[in-house]
Amino acid sequence: MELFIAFVFGTLIGSFLNVLILRIPKDESVVFPSSHCYSCKTSLKAWHNIPLLSWLFLRGKCSFCGSKISVQYPLVEFVSGLIFLILAEKFGISFPVFLIALSFLMLLALSMIDFKYKMIPDSLNLLAIVFAILGAWSLEGLLVNFQNALLFAGGFTLLRFALSYLLTSSAHRHAKKTQTSWTKNYHTYPFIEAMGEGDIMVAATMGALLGVKLTLVAIFFSALLALPVMLALRGRSAEEQRVPFVPFLAMATFIVYLFDSPILAYIEANY
Repeated sequence: MELFIAFVFGTLIGSFLNVLILRIPKDESVVFPSSHCYSCKTSLKAWHNIPLLSWLFLRGKCSFCGSKISVQYPLVEFVSGLIFLILAEKFGISFPVFLIALSFLMLLALSMIDFKYKMIPDSLNLLAIVFAILGAWSLEGLLVNFQNALLFAGGFTLLRFALSYLLTSSAHRHAKKTQTSWTKNYHTYPFIEAMGEGDIMVAATMGALLGVKLTLVAIFFSALLALPVMLALRGRSAEEQRVPFVPFLAMATFIVYLFDSPILAYIEANY
């Protein structure tokens, strides 16, 4: 019964998560106006907002104008409920688990936004970090979470600086080979950023949730998850080859979090 309640509670939060995913990239209020159909602008009734069930009963269409309702809505609600269910089954129901689940839900929202809009809102990123840090079992654990968050935020910042410098220097050297008397006093090469600031904040969340060893495993695992997608996009335009990386970081973080004990046991036994 407790697991069922955890799943239902997760779907309820997932319903609000859809509001965040839809409105935050458009810089709209997440409170006003109330939920409405984006096609006919009609305000929805309470029974139109029941997680999962409303979409199924309405057969994925607005009851007022018949416009299609994106499958994103039940998908996010279901995954949110599943996250709460899995964490409750593994760790039980407690306040730290609730905060950890909220952190993963923020990562889910960030993944959807990054996938759809190629952007990572700072507001959700900060919430993910705060929930991850506070999701500790003790005061000492809270301090360790904060320390790990700072460690990976700083590490990724240095990595971003180093990679950006190397890529920009390479572009500079290439530009100098094609320099003419007309362009010698102008910068004809771009400044290339190796990663965005949003990725740095996601790394801080990963550090707070997983600790040092497991975060390194999750980063490596996320690269493995992204590799088939990147290979499939080879040969396409530069814009099409831009792969949103937050979804892979989020998936890897959740998987490693669930299998933390066997992964740590393997690391300690072999390294």
